[in-house]
Amino acid sequence: MSALLTTVKSFVADLLLWSFFTVGLGAALGAGAVLDGTQKDVATVAGSAVALVTGTRLAKKPSIKGFLSKPGTQWFLFLFNGGAAVAMYFALDGVKGIAAAAAMGLVSLGAAGGIVADYRAAARA
Repeated sequence: MSALLTTVKSFVADLLLWSFFTVGLGAALGAGAVLDGTQKDVATVAGSAVALVTGTRLAKKPSIKGFLSKPGTQWFLFLFNGGAAVAMYFALDGVKGIAAAAAMGLVSLGAAGGIVADYRAAARA
């Protein structure tokens, strides 16, 4: 009976994490279509914070952690987010372009750090 309870508890926890992540992304991306002014800014920041916290928790799950640690995934994240950062810098005006490019650049640099760490670990072995 305890194995069933543990399985149900894990399923509910995963369901809640994915739900909060999805709602956070939706609030961050969709606030501009529904709200104006300060309310839009608050909803965007709050949604981004919720998505960031839950996304970090989801990334620690073994299946997702294994996927993110694959060299092909890391190279894709590095190249795609680096290209997106350059495109956003030129496509968006002012502070929005700089902030978006910086955020995407940080993701790209994080993936590059994973690639370098894997290279160093392979060189030591």
